[in-house]
Amino acid sequence: MSAYSDKFCQLDALLTRERAYWQFMPFACHEYPWQHSTPALSGWLDSLSDQDVANLLQNNAALIEALAVFLPALPEVHQLADIPALPLVSEGSPRLPRGLDVGIPGRKWQQVLAFNAVLPAHKLPWLEWCAGKGYLGRVLAAYHNTRVTSLEWQQSLTQDGQSAANQLGLPMTFVQADAFAPESASVIRPDQHAVALHACGDLHVSLLERVAAKRTAAVSVSPCCYHLIRHDVYQPLSAPAKASELRLSKHDLRMPLQETVTAGQRVKQQRFVEVSYRLGFDALQKHLTRNDAYLPVPNVQKAILKNGFADFCRWAAEQKGLQLPEDVDYVHWQQQGEACFRKVERMELVRQAFRRPLEMWLVFDRALFMEDAGYHVSVGTFCDKPITPRNILIHAQLEK
Repeated sequence: MSAYSDKFCQLDALLTRERAYWQFMPFACHEYPWQHSTPALSGWLDSLSDQDVANLLQNNAALIEALAVFLPALPEVHQLADIPALPLVSEGSPRLPRGLDVGIPGRKWQQVLAFNAVLPAHKLPWLEWCAGKGYLGRVLAAYHNTRVTSLEWQQSLTQDGQSAANQLGLPMTFVQADAFAPESASVIRPDQHAVALHACGDLHVSLLERVAAKRTAAVSVSPCCYHLIRHDVYQPLSAPAKASELRLSKHDLRMPLQETVTAGQRVKQQRFVEVSYRLGFDALQKHLTRNDAYLPVPNVQKAILKNGFADFCRWAAEQKGLQLPEDVDYVHWQQQGEACFRKVERMELVRQAFRRPLEMWLVFDRALFMEDAGYHVSVGTFCDKPITPRNILIHAQLEK
């Protein structure tokens, strides 16, 4: 049994046992799911001020310490989910030509440099999967002086990427193709090092599966957007994950992405407005229809939110075919929504403690899949969380 297999099995057992505290939809809950099983936790959450909640959301260590009083298994869960920083192979910037970062947002540039800095130098051609404009490929081509094939679905991005590469004199070739289409497998060869920085959901899974099938020499992936899958529920990759009792919905898979590490005050305020408006409208529609089920509404343009709660309700009612009476007390229902938001925030505080462990469950599933395919696998972080919360890298090298 590999170290990752042992960790996965222990993590799986604890996540399964504690799933009442994380595997639920806060929007659909009238009370805490643990209201009767762990009343002390409910009382503690209700005693917190809004500032207490905000502080705990930004301090994971303090959150774990506080919740461990009610959930004694939580420190062990986080210990199992803890992974080391990957060792630096290179410093990333000394040998890069000027102008390489033109057009690349600052935080993305930091991510690219950090990703490159932990990649083993196999002196193999690179395959950049879901390349976008080839930001990572530029650094790989320039730093390693090695050819890069960049696969991207959107034609405009491939054109822009190829134009930039040509101007910079980089050995990059862009291929416009759908990563899911059978023909895209033709760009994957045994003598390559395939990479994917934040390829979403099934896109990075499809790369791992095809790399394993082609016996490609090496692959390095930083997973992202686990919920962007083609099935309604998560399809486990490894034998231990397939044997798990956990069945993960798209809602569950969104959990790792809901951290607020990089969110500024403006983003947080926008979230408060939108979520409280949605919850206020939901309380109103339940009152009108006498139906206690949560009613989701589609994505909303920010301009509608700026027009106030009443306009949002009229828009939402139109989307759902609901007739609103003339005498709606919108102030009352907005206040209801804000009260529900505070309850939801406290539920999310508990779920926050399980986000990284659930992400590591998913990461270890991918690592075990590659181990089963005959690869030596290492898992670690390639940068600090302020640069990106999705800072995990899976590196798999074919064992000879």
